[in-house]
Amino acid sequence: MDARYLQAALIMSLGMLLIPFGDTAGKMMTSAGVAPLFVAWTRYGLGLVLLIPFVWDRAILGLLKDRRIWLRSAVQTVTISTILTALKTEPIANVFGAFFLGPMVSYVLSVWLLKERGSLARILLLLIGLAGVFLVVKPGFGMTPGLGWALVSGCFYGMFLTASRWVQPLGKPLHLLLSQLAIGALLLLPFGVAQIPADIPWGLMFWSATASMFGNLFLVFAYARAGASFLAPFVYMQLIGAAAYGFVFFGNWPDPLAAIGIAVIFASGFANLFLRSSPRAP
Repeated sequence: MDARYLQAALIMSLGMLLIPFGDTAGKMMTSAGVAPLFVAWTRYGLGLVLLIPFVWDRAILGLLKDRRIWLRSAVQTVTISTILTALKTEPIANVFGAFFLGPMVSYVLSVWLLKERGSLARILLLLIGLAGVFLVVKPGFGMTPGLGWALVSGCFYGMFLTASRWVQPLGKPLHLLLSQLAIGALLLLPFGVAQIPADIPWGLMFWSATASMFGNLFLVFAYARAGASFLAPFVYMQLIGAAAYGFVFFGNWPDPLAAIGIAVIFASGFANLFLRSSPRAP
């Protein structure tokens, strides 16, 4: 593998491990009674404060005038809010297993709306991944409201992934990241302020926000080194992180069916690497 692509894979993997690490802190807060919308608002707000001194550019003001940027950011705020709602009652590994309905939704939307080319092999792998999601959520014979919220979050995550491809030509990746933090903080402001807890968990808030922000920042750095098609399977590293953090911090381990489902989702995601030709530096 080309050194540039190896670096991109390592950076992407680290970023994807940081995202469920931030959600681990989010679960600690919501499980203790902190409102999910407050946690989501502080994640956007603190991430914005941390990033803006290094990324600010007047070009971001131009991005904020585009309705497509607002639509994408609104979809992401629903994604974050619903996954935090799911984490309030469900093990983190199971939530991420259900959440990974998202890449399947994104594939369908990208082919339908963005006119991207489909492939039979990719569709078969996505169907295998969908079977894995069913093993995790157990629809009809073990599905809980929390996993229902995780599925809703996964659907919106798929929309967000497609919208991210849609708006990619509008600005630099770091500017797009800052704009989504600013819009998310603004959209969630009334909900967050209305649900400020009596005892604010400052440490967990910073843990949640910084891990999530750096996870997305590493994703941007990875995309600067390799194309989206090469890096897409590494998104599934979040499943490994979620399972590990759930065990370490909460003593939770997926039941046998859910564990098989998570393994199936992970394997089907990484199998996409074998469908692509050898990468060439862009």
